[in-house]
Amino acid sequence: MAQDNSGWLDARWEDWKDADNIRRRLDQGADPEVWGGGALHRAAAFGSPEVVAELARRVRDVDALDDGTTALWEAVMENRPDNARALVAAGADPWRAQFGGWSPGRLSLAGPAPDLFSVPEGERGLTEAERTVAREGRRLVEALGAFDYEGTGLVCVAGIDAQEAIRRLEAKPADGEDLEELLDDPCAYDMDESLQVIGVTTVPGGCVVTQPWGYAPQMPGVTAILSAGTYCYGLYANPKSGNQGIIARDGVIEGSDLHPGGGPDHGDTSEEVLFSYLFQNNAVAYSCAYAGLRLTDARAVIGPPDGWVELPRRDYWTYS
Repeated sequence: MAQDNSGWLDARWEDWKDADNIRRRLDQGADPEVWGGGALHRAAAFGSPEVVAELARRVRDVDALDDGTTALWEAVMENRPDNARALVAAGADPWRAQFGGWSPGRLSLAGPAPDLFSVPEGERGLTEAERTVAREGRRLVEALGAFDYEGTGLVCVAGIDAQEAIRRLEAKPADGEDLEELLDDPCAYDMDESLQVIGVTTVPGGCVVTQPWGYAPQMPGVTAILSAGTYCYGLYANPKSGNQGIIARDGVIEGSDLHPGGGPDHGDTSEEVLFSYLFQNNAVAYSCAYAGLRLTDARAVIGPPDGWVELPRRDYWTYS
C-alpha cells in the first residue's frame, strides 16, 4: 500500500488516464518509483498512453520489476497496445523473459495484436502447438460471448457425453411443476433442495454440468465421480470470494481452491501462463478450455441444458 508521503494515496483508477492530474502530482513530489515501479505498472494496465509516457520519462528504469513483471508485461496482459507502444518508445524491452519464460513480445503473438512488436532476428515465435491453443482460445471466448455467471457452479468433463455423466452420477430426470418453480426462483427454495438439481449438456469434446444458482457441480464428490478414466475442471463463481476452481483426474482431486481467469503468477508453467493470458477475467472459458471442450455458444452454461436431473442424496464433500 502507498505511504502517506508517496503522492499516490488518494489516486483513483480513473486518475491514471488523466495526464494533467498525474503530471501535477509528479511536479508536487509524487514518487514515480513507488511500489517498486508500480506507479508505471498501474498506468500501463489502466491508464492512458500520455500518462504512461510521462511516468516512463521520470522513472530510473522503464523495465523495473514489480512482483516479477515489467510495466510492458502489464500493458500486454491488459490488452493496452497504445500503452505498450509508449513504453517501447521509452526504451522498454519487449523480449525480456518473465513468468513461465514468456516475454511480453512473445506473449503478444498469441493475443489480439500479434503485430504489436517487430520480431528481431533469432527471436523465437510461437510453436505450432501454441498457435493452435491461441486460435482455439480466441474462438472459444468469442463463441461464449459475455454474460453474467456470478453464483454459477459448473464442471467441464472431457470425453464423455451428457448421458454418460448422468449414468455415472446415478441421477434421475427432474421435471414437472416443481422443476418449473425452482427454475423460476431458485432462491425461494431451501439450499438442500435446490442444490440437488443440475443441468447436463453434451458439447464438442465432452459435456458440461451446470447449476446457475449454486456450487453443486464442482463439489469434490461430483468431480471425482465424473472424472473416472478422464479429467474435468470445476468452477464455482462465488459471489463472496471470487472464482474457485478444482481439477479432478481419474477420481482423484489434483488441485483445489484454484483461481481460473486470474492472471499468470510466479511458478506457472509456460502452458499455464498462455492459458491465463488467453482467458484472463473469463473463468468459464478457462474451465472449458482446460477440459478441451469446444463450445459453440453459452447454452451449456446459462441454459437451457440438454436436461435437468436430480442428484442422489449423498455427502459430496467426503464421498469417494
